[in-house]
Amino acid sequence: MNAPLQNDTFLRACLRQPTTHTPIWLMRQAGRYLPEYKATRVAAGNSFMGLATNPQYATDVTLQPLDRYRLDAAILFSDILTVPDAMGLGLSFGAGEGPKFAHPLRDEADVAKLAVPDLDKLRYVFDAVTSIRKALNGRVPLIGFSGSPWTLACYMVEGGGSDDYRLVKTMLYSRPDLMHRILAINADAVAAYLNAQIDAGAQAVMVFDSWGGVLEHRAFHQFSLAYTQRVLNQLKREHNGQRIPAIVFTKGGGLWLEQIAATGADVVGLDWTTDLGLARRRIDDLVALQGNFDPMALFATPEAVAAEARAILDSFGPPQRADGRWGGHIFNLGHGINQHTPLEHVQALVEAVHAHSPTLRPAVGKV
Repeated sequence: MNAPLQNDTFLRACLRQPTTHTPIWLMRQAGRYLPEYKATRVAAGNSFMGLATNPQYATDVTLQPLDRYRLDAAILFSDILTVPDAMGLGLSFGAGEGPKFAHPLRDEADVAKLAVPDLDKLRYVFDAVTSIRKALNGRVPLIGFSGSPWTLACYMVEGGGSDDYRLVKTMLYSRPDLMHRILAINADAVAAYLNAQIDAGAQAVMVFDSWGGVLEHRAFHQFSLAYTQRVLNQLKREHNGQRIPAIVFTKGGGLWLEQIAATGADVVGLDWTTDLGLARRRIDDLVALQGNFDPMALFATPEAVAAEARAILDSFGPPQRADGRWGGHIFNLGHGINQHTPLEHVQALVEAVHAHSPTLRPAVGKV
């Protein structure tokens, strides 16, 4: 039995319910910008996968930013590429390099062998979720996550990161049948993976469509959004009587905001290229919004960081509308935090959000 939740502000904002302040968490909040993370990684043999596949290390790293900053949610420490790794593609992280797959999908034979993986191969992730929930002891909610079907496919076909997505786009345009097969398998695998995280204790889940924004607009709908929709259609939305919010974040996806919101997601994440106030008006508070501070702005002075945070909160505006309805805003970065970010600047950001956001709410008692 997990402890009762002491701070449910994040979950309430996801569901557009009244909150006393705007909740904040940061993408990649448990990571390389923290000295304590670096020390734990050394203890794990200086191996990213050594951290991610060890539930105790994953628990320690997940809680580290919460011990330093007054954040309103924790996010599972893992990697978006655990699913294709479990499919047998051979994930590795070289020293100072990004992820690499030993067996990328390059032809029809490769794609024909692809299948939804045995979830037991990802047991270490679910064990970490259960361990983190216990260690949090009701402090804040825990977010589980996965890469989107399209984003996973980019890595699976390219064999790693890419600047031009030449290989995956070549397959998309020349053999769309192969791409659709990859994406269908990925979508079913991602849905099963997220549902297993929910069963293990995740209280919200997020789909990272990190590379959706590199697609041509028709291709985005056919090859990214349609398969994110397939994931959402299979997701558990309640567990043990509690609503499980679903967040979808497409980097570079602001121009498709209405279509992403129509998938049934509870929250749509935005990067820094989208006007937050205009985005709120565009979707008429039908979903909550998450974002959208430029991570590079954290390299400005703490005073400038705080000013930028206040400007974003002011852009969203008072969460309670004139008609009495509430809109939801979760403050976050527009992408992951940079590893060189000064720690005191993160503190300035968190403090500014907690101090300024209550001023945009009605002067009433605790809601």
